[in-house]
Amino acid sequence: MYGWQASEALQLVTDGALEIEGRLLDASNVTLYCTVQLNGVSAPAVYKPVRGERPLWDFPEGTLAGREVASYLLACSAELSTIPPTVLRDGPLGEGMVQLWVDTSEAELVDVLDPDEVPPGWRTVLHAYDRGGSPVVVAHSDHPQVRDMAVLDAVLNNADRKGRHVVQGTDGKVYGLDHGICLHAEPKLRTVLWGWAGEDLPADAVEKLRKLLADLDGTLGEQLTAHLTAAEVEAVRSRAGALIGEGAFPLPVDDARAVPWPLF
Repeated sequence: MYGWQASEALQLVTDGALEIEGRLLDASNVTLYCTVQLNGVSAPAVYKPVRGERPLWDFPEGTLAGREVASYLLACSAELSTIPPTVLRDGPLGEGMVQLWVDTSEAELVDVLDPDEVPPGWRTVLHAYDRGGSPVVVAHSDHPQVRDMAVLDAVLNNADRKGRHVVQGTDGKVYGLDHGICLHAEPKLRTVLWGWAGEDLPADAVEKLRKLLADLDGTLGEQLTAHLTAAEVEAVRSRAGALIGEGAFPLPVDDARAVPWPLF
């Protein structure tokens, strides 16, 4: 990202001076567009102060920023998806999540399409009708990095994987964004990435999950305790172990809503 080493980008968002440039108005929680500067280097970043989080009935108040950081740590360990460098730190409006901004390309990875216009290889998730009564489908790319993101979402128990949270950077990488509503101990998986539901997991994904489990017994597990409860950390372990044991992508649960709303 931006031609930097990961360690350099992480240091920038950890130690750089934050200057608020504006607010992203389409976000449900206070989300601020900033410039972060360190040692003559600057880059755009997103800052979500804890005090700007909207309370949710099923997630403890003031924990969403920490869940974003925990998701980043898990993604880095598993190497299943790319989440931009993300830290919990002090800022102009107090403690919050700071994440390096991703410049995105015009490529769509999740889209609403005419059934006859779904690109070759794309995975159809939903069939519906538009406002005029014409049939449409919600479908997503079969890009290997999107597939890995679907595996990571199952580990994170991502309750809000909207289409706009799956983007392709100008560097060609696929990035996952907005992981505040993740990592609950109870099953809450809601995602637009159901295209591989029930299919066998790729062998490389299984190996990455095995590495994740090993890392949870070491430094990673200790890092997560700063952001999650013991029960939530254990639930991560349980979900990763279940995926390995079943060897397949999860299926939607009949008695629970399987997709977020809105979808994008």
